[in-house]
Amino acid sequence: MELTLYPDERGFAALCAEWNDLLRRSRFDTIFLTWEWQTTWWRCLGTPRGPLFLLAVREGGRLIGIIPLYLGQHDRRNALQVVGCLEVADYLDFIVETGQEEAVYAAFLDWLDGPTAPAWEMVDLCNQPSRSLAYTVLPQMARARGWMADVFQEDVCPVITLPAPSAEPGFDGWEAYLATLDKKERHEIRRKLRRLMREAPDATVRFVRGLTGLDEAINTFITLHRLSRRDKDAFMDAQMQGFFREIAATLARQGWLQLSFLEVEGQPIASYFCFEYNNEVQVYNSGYDPEAYPQFSPGWVLLARLIEDAIRQGRARFDFLQGDEDYKHRFGGVDEPVYRTLLRRG
Repeated sequence: MELTLYPDERGFAALCAEWNDLLRRSRFDTIFLTWEWQTTWWRCLGTPRGPLFLLAVREGGRLIGIIPLYLGQHDRRNALQVVGCLEVADYLDFIVETGQEEAVYAAFLDWLDGPTAPAWEMVDLCNQPSRSLAYTVLPQMARARGWMADVFQEDVCPVITLPAPSAEPGFDGWEAYLATLDKKERHEIRRKLRRLMREAPDATVRFVRGLTGLDEAINTFITLHRLSRRDKDAFMDAQMQGFFREIAATLARQGWLQLSFLEVEGQPIASYFCFEYNNEVQVYNSGYDPEAYPQFSPGWVLLARLIEDAIRQGRARFDFLQGDEDYKHRFGGVDEPVYRTLLRRG
């Protein structure tokens, strides 16, 4: 077992050719752990936060683990955190080949006790998906060394399991999805869609998935996002706008971006910033103009159309990502827990 430390961003370039292949061999292949996301986050948001520590674990020359860390702060303590550990990444983890978790975790714990690790007081592992072993096996291994390990549920990600495509005559995936909902919610979705079609027959849903028209689309999304609420306006400061522009272009080049707009009389009134990755649609962020046609519930209507489009494309899941907002459950989202693990020396 060999562990290599890359102490700066040059490690991203060194691991580029192997990074996403390892991610596909892991238990949880998520867009937030791709080389594209991690490097963009670090370039736009991570660099001022602290030094970078990229750990690569190999066995017989084969890459079996990547642990992307930086030294930040948690509760006024020096804390090693996973690259991306901020509110803009909904799932994070170590990137480990399935079946090699214990070996990689052991190498990581040895490194923490070794001379090349920084002066850390805590390891703060946020946004861990329920399929990870880093909130179960890793804490057990740390405790066996006499360390303290605290694990708690940080949030939930409501997820819709979409109807599988069927060649059965008369099968309608959208209707199959609606049939899974509570009668009241099913009626409400249909009512809102009918009202829009009746009162605004020229309403359209426009998708932007590639680089063509992306700059204008991002400008429109940011405008709608900032109009939505005061907290969203505050969130979308100049630095965050830069990140959204960079990540949109980066993911669009890979075919992983889905920007959508509900337009009435040619005017965009609602928008969603989503990902299409690993046969899922992930709802990352949204925006709408609260003064433009509020009677049509534009955000609700556009979301229904996105679910319908995902079913038509044969997607397996529709992930609302973090947050337990009521509307996610009304659309059929089922909570999947997200965990946080804190390690400290005893």
